[in-house]
Amino acid sequence: MRRNRKAFQPDTSIPPHSDLLQFTNRNEETYSEILYPGRTSAQSPSNQLFSPVIKSPLNMNERKLILASGSPRRNELLGLFDIPFTTQPADINEQKCNQETPRQYVIRMAYEKGHSQMAAKDQIVLSADTTVDLDGMVLGKPADAQDAANILKLMRARTHNVHTALSLHIGEDGAILRDVSLTRVTMRNYTDEEIEAYLAHNTFLDKAGGYAIQDVQFHPVEKIEGCYTNVMGLPLCQAYRLLKEAGLKVDVNIADVCRRYNDINCEVYPSILNE
Repeated sequence: MRRNRKAFQPDTSIPPHSDLLQFTNRNEETYSEILYPGRTSAQSPSNQLFSPVIKSPLNMNERKLILASGSPRRNELLGLFDIPFTTQPADINEQKCNQETPRQYVIRMAYEKGHSQMAAKDQIVLSADTTVDLDGMVLGKPADAQDAANILKLMRARTHNVHTALSLHIGEDGAILRDVSLTRVTMRNYTDEEIEAYLAHNTFLDKAGGYAIQDVQFHPVEKIEGCYTNVMGLPLCQAYRLLKEAGLKVDVNIADVCRRYNDINCEVYPSILNE
């Protein structure tokens, strides 16, 4: 049974819609300049990283949706759309480049995860990547319990950013649709004993930052500013927009489903869905 959670208040100084990437009608040089200022596309980690978005109507009756992720939480959240899909985890090098910001890093990772699947003409591949950003420092998945404890102590009673990038690869015409979401997360002042009790359950290894916002026993988060499911790894309203833009028929009221499923109040979904 889920514990009742208080309403999270959005930060009006942050665009609540997650800063949709404006890639349409931009060339590769422009994309590289957005992510790697002062560097040419050839100097970027991948000079094929960004291709212009090509929009075209699709017949989705015979299209297969693939989630390029092995994350149980992304699988769980995508299932809320009530559309058939299969999972096919990506196997890529996830090492961060030295000059990448956390936001640049997740954008590249999401793209490379989707690109590695080589979507066939009858496939649409959805990929995502999430990272915790504490004052510009990327806090990834902990290597072990000690690493997780160190990360949680570092974040205790502080505010960090969670970035999730989405990349939708449409096999029929090679189009790529993208979005990136930002949520500010303030951790509560939990004790060392609470950290030890949480780590004893051994559920931290596959989570960026070593925590789960939805964990009702540890409940590490005091408040958030932005999208709740972004912190879980798949911002649902942004995913809904990409799927709809790709031509996929989605009949569920995703904002209502999200609120009921996660037992939360959400004040940011209107600005995301009605943009």
